[in-house]
Amino acid sequence: MESDNPSFKQKLQEIIFEADTPSGKRFDILLFWAIGLSVLVVTLESVPSFREKYSALFRTVEWFFTVLFTVEYILRIDSVKKPLKYIFSFYGIIDLLSILPTFLGLYVGTTHSIRVIRVLRLLRVFRVLKLISFVKQAQQLRNALKSSRQKIIVFLLAVLVLVVILGTLMYMLESPEDGFTSIPRSIYWAIVTLTTVGYGDITPQTVFGQTLASVVMIIGYAIIAVPTGIVTAEMVRFTSGTNTNTQACPSCSKEGHADDAKYCKYCGEKL
Repeated sequence: MESDNPSFKQKLQEIIFEADTPSGKRFDILLFWAIGLSVLVVTLESVPSFREKYSALFRTVEWFFTVLFTVEYILRIDSVKKPLKYIFSFYGIIDLLSILPTFLGLYVGTTHSIRVIRVLRLLRVFRVLKLISFVKQAQQLRNALKSSRQKIIVFLLAVLVLVVILGTLMYMLESPEDGFTSIPRSIYWAIVTLTTVGYGDITPQTVFGQTLASVVMIIGYAIIAVPTGIVTAEMVRFTSGTNTNTQACPSCSKEGHADDAKYCKYCGEKL
C-alpha cells in the first residue's frame, strides 16, 4: 500500500501536523472551517424549532463531518511513528471525542433514556477544543500555566483559608434570619463577595457585617489581579526566549521546537 512508503508518511505528517508549509496551512484552514461549521450545526440542532424543521439536514451534515474527522483521525495515526503516543495524547483524545458520540448514538436504542442520547450528541461540541491546536499562542499559554501551577495552587489555598475565616466571622456577626444559617452558607457568601460576583441572595444587615463585607470587596479587587500577574510573568518569560515554529515531531507529534532544533526536545527523535 502507498501508506507504507516512508516518504509518503513523511509528507502526510508534514501536511497534517505542521503549518509552516503551504500545504500544511491549507489543511489547517480547511480543518478550521470544518470544525467551526460542525460545532455550529450542533448548537443549531439544540434549538427545538430548527431541530423539528431541519432534522434530516442536520443528521446528514453531522454524518458528513463525522466521516471527515474519522478519516483525519486515521490519517493522523497512520502518519506518526508511534501511534499510541498520539492516541493517548491530549489532542488525540479530543480527536476521538469529536467522532465517538455520533457512532455511539447508533447503539442507543429507543428504549434508552432520551437524556442519554442528548448527552452523547452534545459531546460533539468537544470539537471546539480542536481549534486550540491552530493557535500558536495557545502553546505559550499552556506552558505558562504549567510553569506557574505551583504558585497558583499556593494562591488558591491561601484564598481558601481566607474565605473560611471570613465566612466564619460573618456567621458570628449575622443572624440566621438574614441567610447566614451555617458556616458553609457563610463561606459561600464570602466566595461570591470576594470574587466580586455579588449575587445578592445573602446580604449582611448589621453594621459590623456590612463593614466586614466592605473589607472583603476591597480585598477581592486586589486578589483577582494576583493569578493574572503570575501567568503574565511566565508568558513574558516564554515569549522572550528562543523562537519556536510549528514543526511537529514525526514520533510524538509535539510542537514547540526551536528553529534550529535537530532533535525533538520531548522524545529525542530526529526532526
